[in-house]
This record gives sequence, structure tokens and C-alpha cells, in this order.
Amino acid sequence: MQVVVFSVDGQRHALRVDAMQRVTPAAQVTPLPGAPAAVLGAIDVGGALLPVFSLRRHLGLADRALRLSDVFLIARTTKRSVALLVDEVEAVRMAPAPVVDVATLAPGVRGVDSVVRLDDGLLLIHDLERFLTDDEERALEAALREP
Repeated sequence: MQVVVFSVDGQRHALRVDAMQRVTPAAQVTPLPGAPAAVLGAIDVGGALLPVFSLRRHLGLADRALRLSDVFLIARTTKRSVALLVDEVEAVRMAPAPVVDVATLAPGVRGVDSVVRLDDGLLLIHDLERFLTDDEERALEAALREP
């Protein structure tokens, strides 16, 4: 499977290439009242309002100010396109078979599909379909509908 490898706070992560739409420089995020904590806010991309997911918040890392070097990974889910704020994109790589199926090992972990071993370390592969709980998904839907 091909994945886009990126980093957040020095930790390496990935998304499957087939979920990716594009990479774009990060820009100002508009707060989205009522959105779940892992959602920083929203951005306008070509007239579409996209929620911005914070992997930092999702993983319990400290927030920090937006940097000029930050980027948005624009990806598709079955419900909508979303932007994932990351520090940098490293490369597109072929990922070997997972060494850990996270759903089996740690059923409470949300948004991580699997862990693979690369020559230079472990890589968490995320599934944006499972980033939010059902309650958080409903809260996001409501926040996006607000004028």
C-alpha cells in the first residue's frame, strides 16, 4: 500500500494515498464553535468549507501557533473532504504489511488503522474515517451547518 508520510511534533505518521486529494500550505483557520476538541476550525478551499483536524489535539500533544512551514493534507472521507494540519510532508512510500492491527490490539484507539515497521522506525497509519467518535461527528455536522 502507498502512504503519504508526514510528521507532527517530530513523530512520523501516514495516510493512505488513495484518501489524499492534495497538499497545500497552511493558512489561517476560522474557529468553528461547537466543533469537537480535535477540530481546530474550518478553512475555505475553492468555496467548500473544510474542517481542520488537529492530530496534535487528537494525540494529546500541546497546541502551538501555526508556522509558515506547516501544511494541510486535504483528504477525502466518505462524509466530506477534510484538512489535516501537519508540520511537514516527507514522502510517498510503499508501506509493508502492518506489524500491528490497532483495532485488535487496542480497540479504544481512534483514527489509527495500523502500525508498520520501516527501516528507519515505526509508522502510524491513520484512518480519517475513524478520527472522530459518533458523538463528535454529530457535533461537527451541527457546527458546519451553523451560519
